[in-house]
Amino acid sequence: MAKVFRALILGDVVGQSGCRAILLGLPGLIKKLSADVVVVNGENAVEGFGITPDVAAQIFKAGAHVITTGNHVWQKNEILAYLDTQEHILRPANYPAGVAGHGSCVVEVHGVKVGVMNLQGRVRMWSIDCPFRKAKEIVRKLRQDTKIMIVDFHAEATEEKEALGLYLDGDVTVVVGTHTHTQTADERILPNGTAYITDLGMSGPKSSVIGFDPVIGVQRALSQMPLKNEVSDNPALLQGIFVEIDPDSGKAVSVTRIREESLV
Repeated sequence: MAKVFRALILGDVVGQSGCRAILLGLPGLIKKLSADVVVVNGENAVEGFGITPDVAAQIFKAGAHVITTGNHVWQKNEILAYLDTQEHILRPANYPAGVAGHGSCVVEVHGVKVGVMNLQGRVRMWSIDCPFRKAKEIVRKLRQDTKIMIVDFHAEATEEKEALGLYLDGDVTVVVGTHTHTQTADERILPNGTAYITDLGMSGPKSSVIGFDPVIGVQRALSQMPLKNEVSDNPALLQGIFVEIDPDSGKAVSVTRIREESLV
């Protein structure tokens, strides 16, 4: 088995700008980092809210092995049947039983199996099933196939994300936060070997308010009116982390923040 296994994990793809950056920039970034497995959060890829089968297929073609999502995954009706048939695009696992799609999967890359799970927070978000208890349940299931596990926790509150990271420290390889679209500078390896960051940031337009038109963002704040957000369309940033992993133990060896500027 390889001495080091490398995971590239990128934050929420936002709109056309984020999709262009993924399609044109991800293959080169994978090559540059010699990444073995690639996980991309795609829940905001279409007009800032949701994802479609066609866009998901493009992200897979660019090099993603798994696409994670979050609370906006349900925005496009055509994705629902796709979630059932394509096991490598995930929706949060802690939605109630009977909801379309899969909350976790296992992919095999270069002879190494990697488990990926998607969870959604409950602080200042919809009150769905407990992500902490669901995470432990999925860990027990994935551990039958692999020691390497990556968790995308799509959540609003920093305290909830940090609590889940510590709760799963040593049980999983990586815990990343998504949803806020703002990259945090707290990447680290927790005491028991789990790589952690509170938020990956976004793969979306650099000149924006969390990916959306800054003029509208300012007007929403000033007027307190529910003005419709529109995705900003300018060159994007690819943001996330790169993790080196010991495949024998499933522990993280190093974690590095990624912030790559796109020209398109």
